[in-house]
Amino acid sequence: MSDDRYNQIRDALDGAENAPPIDALRHLRSVLDIASAMLDEQMARAVVESDVSIRSAASAAGLSENAVGPRLARTSMLADYARPNGRVTAADVRRAQYDREAGAAVDPADKPTPLRFKPRRST
Repeated sequence: MSDDRYNQIRDALDGAENAPPIDALRHLRSVLDIASAMLDEQMARAVVESDVSIRSAASAAGLSENAVGPRLARTSMLADYARPNGRVTAADVRRAQYDREAGAAVDPADKPTPLRFKPRRST
């Protein structure tokens, strides 16, 4: 199976190689954006399919552990498990692993709603 994003990166690098500096910036930014999305998807696959911890995935990717949660939340594999604050936690990854093993798809209606403070009485 071929991933067209590798070809997109090659094309952007070719475009940047002989372009004037200002034009090369656009091509290089494109490379970074595509590579970043690919990195996020591979981290998601690693934590869900290969049972790698978020900490280990962060270390292998050269990122801090705190930077991985929001990146995982942007992936197609874990977006449905993201919390309202836009992060994926280890508990969310475990749920995704469980759902994957059970062959179940996540139902957005099953996501817990955040707790809200309600005063017992108003004075």
